[in-house]
This record gives sequence, C-alpha cells and structure tokens, in this order.
Amino acid sequence: MSGDTIFALATAEGRAGVAIVRISGAAAFDVAGHLMSDVPKGRGLRLILDQMGQVLDEALVLSFPGQHSFTGEPVVELHLHGSPAIARAVLVAVGEAGGRGAEPGEFTRRALENGKLDLAQVEGLADLIDAETEAQRRQAMRVFSGGLGALAEDWRKSLIRAAALIEVTIDFVDEEVPVDVTPEVATLLSSVADGMAGQIKGVAAAERIRSGFEVAIVGAPNVGKSTLLNRLAGRDAAITSHVAGTTRDVIEVQMDLGGLPVTLLDTAGIRQTTDIIEEIGVERALKRAKLADMRVFLRDGDEPLPMALEKGDIIAQSKADLAEKSGLAVSGLSGEGVDRLVAEITTTLQTQAGSAGIAIRERHRSAMIAATDQIRQVLDALNGAAPADLLAEDIRQAISAVDTIVGRVDVENLLDEIFSSFCIGK
Repeated sequence: MSGDTIFALATAEGRAGVAIVRISGAAAFDVAGHLMSDVPKGRGLRLILDQMGQVLDEALVLSFPGQHSFTGEPVVELHLHGSPAIARAVLVAVGEAGGRGAEPGEFTRRALENGKLDLAQVEGLADLIDAETEAQRRQAMRVFSGGLGALAEDWRKSLIRAAALIEVTIDFVDEEVPVDVTPEVATLLSSVADGMAGQIKGVAAAERIRSGFEVAIVGAPNVGKSTLLNRLAGRDAAITSHVAGTTRDVIEVQMDLGGLPVTLLDTAGIRQTTDIIEEIGVERALKRAKLADMRVFLRDGDEPLPMALEKGDIIAQSKADLAEKSGLAVSGLSGEGVDRLVAEITTTLQTQAGSAGIAIRERHRSAMIAATDQIRQVLDALNGAAPADLLAEDIRQAISAVDTIVGRVDVENLLDEIFSSFCIGK
C-alpha cells in the first residue's frame, strides 16, 4: 500500500564498512523517532535503540523532509556500522516501530508516483545499477539524468502545437482561416518524425551496449580458435587438443573491451563430418556466428571462408608463431598479434556503438514507431481533403505514444515487470 511507511536495507547484505537502512513514508519521522532520542534535522549522530531501550548501534542519521527526498516523501536513513547482526537487529526494531518491509523497487516506484522520476529515468536507474562497463554506465546515466524525458517533452510540445493549429481550422469550417497553418504544421511534424527516426535507428546499438556484443571466432578444426580464446580470456576457458573437432558446443567468455561488454564465442570447427555430435556442433556454430555482431575468421592459409564476409568482420591468419604470414596474423600460443586483433575488434564495436541514441529499449522504439506512423499519415493527408478533426486525432494518438515513453499513460501493465528487477532496498 502506497500509504504505508516502508523500510529496507539499502546496501548489500553481508559485512561491510557501512550498512544503510532507509525508511520512507508519511510516518517516517515518527517511526524513526521510536529508535532514538530525536530525529535530527538534516543529519546527526544518534544512539539507535530497540523497543526495550537497549542500544543497538550508534549511527549517522540523515533526514529528508517531503519533496527533498528521492521518493518524494519523508525519508530517514540510518547509516550503521556494517555488521550483519546490527543490520538485522535494526530492521527488526524498525518493523516493531510501525514500518513495513519494502517490496522490490518500491522506493523507486514511489519516486515515479510522486513525480521525482519519469518511467524512462526509472529504466535508466535499473540499467545504472546493473552497469558493469564504462559504456553501460555512460548510457544509463544519460537516461537516468532525464535526457530521454527531455527529448520526449520537446516532441510532445511540437505535436501539441501542431494539433492546436489544426484544431483552429475546425473553428473556421464555414469561412476562410485567417492564416494558412499547413506550412508550420508540416515543419513541426517533420521535425519530430526526423528526430524519432534517428533515435529509432540507434535503439539496436543501445540494446547491444546494455546486453553485450557477441564476437564469434570462426574457422576450420585445429586452426587455433580455442587457443586464441584462452589467450584472450587469460585462462583455460576452452579445451585445446591436437585432435580435430574437440570443440563441440559454443563456449562463451565475457570481456570488457574499450568499456563495451563483449562475449567472445569459440565455435566448433567448420567442416564436413559424419560424426552426428560434431555435425550438431557445426550447425550450432554456423547459426550462432550468423547472429553475432561480428565474426573473426581464423584460417591457416588461403582456404575459403565457411560463410559470407559481412561489414566489420575480420580475417586473421592463425599460428603466426610457426611461420611468417602477411596481413593480420595471430598466435594464441605465443600471443603474437593478439593486441592488434583486440584493437581491431574494439574499434569495430565502438563504431557500431557510436550510433546509439538516448532511446535504449525496444519499448521506446515501439512507441516512437507508433508515433511516427501517425505523423506520416497526417503529413500525407495534410494537403488533401482529409477532415481537420481526423488529422488532429491522429496527432493526439502520436502524443499518446510519446507519453508512454515517460510513463504518462498506458504503462500500468509494465510497472510490475520493471520494478521486479530492482533489489529490495531500491
């Protein structure tokens, strides 16, 4: 219930330097007041007591009245010594003082409900918490800082202006409109559609930054794919052997390349075989390689590539330690050429990532496509005989699609799914 005063451990469980218990709700100051002599204004050191008056800890207490807090309601934070026993005891005491344990993401949900965050910022916060690489952090921070919300608000204002101009013509249905509004409406709508088109194109790259790029190492059996993977991973992630066909399944190794999350795939050697198990491995290798964001074709000599070369793919000669070879040549065994290969992979993926915009989820893309479809209909009919009220309704539908990006309308069914990914104390 949104009227309850909720609490939770806002830091990770386990021993640490500090453990933070967050209390939020209309009665947050009253609940906290049962645990100490008085709740400080702003901050202060206080002894934390249980209901029997026993001292549980001495804590730094921070208080945030009303709209000055993350949730948009009164909040008290208890910064405790990071003992699991202290944290457990204080949580019990807060519950006995009238607090209710928070559900996953409930603090952030209240921030949304109280207008402290829009839905896009909530998604950005979720990504920020999950960020493992610098590129993921930067992307999430742009959204959490309100970049997408600001962009959506600009689109909304332009669409509202266009709808208002068209609706003016309805008032002059039996007489001439004082000014031809068509050029301004067309300019407004075209500007919004062009802006959305750029963001729509960037969603795929943004999704890859969030979930990670895949790079498949492809080649014939015994060409050195697994040895190269082990060298890149810095450990024995794949079994290596002089016996051809050792790798039967796709082996994955996650890495951070230039701040980008990358999963390297060691695939089965591509060749014709009568071994049923190996044949399955080859089929999986080809399928996974085709779906990857790029492929590193490793070959020894001039044998044909097992699949078509796509933009951004890399061809490297293997076993550079055994013989002098031209072009990019690598050796997983000695490490020769590996740094150059990594640099080329990183540059290619950074180029792909460079097209990412502020819209970072498929939900954003779907909303922008829906809005763009409505806008195109209006632009196509603007100089025709379409009734003004129908054109205005199409624009209102576009506005509604934009509003779903930031959570103004029609997103209730999304909220449980979004907030379920948050930890209890967020």
